Amino acid sequence: MDFAGAWTAFITPMTGDGAIDWAGLEKNLEFQIEEGITGLVPTGTTGESPTLTWDEHNDVIERTLKMAEGKCGVIAGTGSNSTQEAVESTEHAAERGARAALVMDCYYNGPSSLELRHEYYGVLAEMFPNVEFVPYIIPGRTGTALGVEDLAILAAEYPNINSVKEATGDLARMAREREMIGPDFFILSGDDDLTFKMMTEPAIMSQGVISVISNVVPGAVGRMARKILAGDIPAASKIAIALAPLFGIVTVKAKSERVLPDGAKVIVEDRFRNPLAVKTLMEGLGMPAGPGRQPLGKMTAEGVAMVRNAAMAVWRKNPEMLAPIGGFYKIDVEHRLMLDVYWNELAYI
Repeated sequence: MDFAGAWTAFITPMTGDGAIDWAGLEKNLEFQIEEGITGLVPTGTTGESPTLTWDEHNDVIERTLKMAEGKCGVIAGTGSNSTQEAVESTEHAAERGARAALVMDCYYNGPSSLELRHEYYGVLAEMFPNVEFVPYIIPGRTGTALGVEDLAILAAEYPNINSVKEATGDLARMAREREMIGPDFFILSGDDDLTFKMMTEPAIMSQGVISVISNVVPGAVGRMARKILAGDIPAASKIAIALAPLFGIVTVKAKSERVLPDGAKVIVEDRFRNPLAVKTLMEGLGMPAGPGRQPLGKMTAEGVAMVRNAAMAVWRKNPEMLAPIGGFYKIDVEHRLMLDVYWNELAYI
């Protein structure tokens, strides 16, 4: 597969009671396809895979594959902290037509890089030679990381490991990947705010992004990637600058007041991690998103304000970036951005 371009780390919309909003999921899929996204990545971290049941997990992948067929690519999220679960998930996805799978490093049990290579990635690559695997390196979530050296060995041993999703934030590591594995290996950005840098840095030359923010602005993120790949860096830079406020809210750090049992008041900083911020943004705008599934909950009012203000900053300077939402979902974007009622209910009181 050609992984170059913009792929959406697809959210799983929920209803108010925590069930999957299947109608909303299909509506969001239609939006992505209509906006020309390169491909979709369902049931990854952004899709809340850790709290989906395996039946739900498989159903999300099936529906995505069916709707995307002939229209855009799909990289099915099939990773786990259990090799056996990853095998079973990949088998199901492959039987339904998936040609590629995103598999994150094994979280919590924290295998070494060598164990990840021998007991996880190597096992999957050998069992499913017709599936192209995208290792997903995100040590901030998993507490472990496949090393560059072991990734290079895997790429040499298995033709179906020819890409990586990089969410380490370590540009020096990415440069080593490029140097060790070569120009034809796909390095995909896993951090929206680093995508432009990764794709234009000569030592890295990332070919694309698996984006969170493209849930909201797939057309704009896709254009940015295509412009870079075509060598039109000035045009891509303008898009990156316009989207910068949104790229900055994938994770939100917000300070708020806590009242302790003795009545004392303290200021605490909360870190609201993906996908809470993007789902808050989508819900505020009127797109199908719903709440996160527990233990994800709501943001503080301060956190919601940061998300809303980022969207308002983009709307004021570059409304064309958000305009497709209005057209497709029949939403008055400015109306929803300006009225508190749409945002107040998204925060803890």
